[in-house]
Amino acid sequence: MSDNDPKVLRQRERADYPFFLSYRTRWIDNDQYSHINNSVYYHLFDSVVNAYLIQHAHLVPSRSPSIGLVVSSFCHFFSPLSFPAVLDLGLRVTKLGTSSVTYEVAVFEEGNTDPSAVGGYTHVFVDRESRQSAPITSDTRDGLSKLLRPTSKL
Repeated sequence: MSDNDPKVLRQRERADYPFFLSYRTRWIDNDQYSHINNSVYYHLFDSVVNAYLIQHAHLVPSRSPSIGLVVSSFCHFFSPLSFPAVLDLGLRVTKLGTSSVTYEVAVFEEGNTDPSAVGGYTHVFVDRESRQSAPITSDTRDGLSKLLRPTSKL
């Protein structure tokens, strides 16, 4: 099974994620079918990842010498959510390389134990000016390593 196998991801639990960010949905998050539009999930992923990087990994988006660029992303949807739900966004790191990191985010409705969606993306860190690949700084690596929960290979 791959790291992004929906059958595996559907079984994720809150305990699999060491960091959480709460998100109160907005009316505008809903689409014409009265559920959160799929594009909003990527905003949620960005919010929890960047909140963690700023709060716990010493990243200052406007001044840090290196920045993370998204090179791939995914999302698997398991159950619909809609306004006015309050969401708990769980974050973990599944791979931590020299210049890249892969995040996994689970979206739980407040009070529910099963994720409604699980997705994530890979950041490649680059020099802010040259946009050339750059090693993850030691401060950022230290913060990210606290989230590392490698996926098992079956």
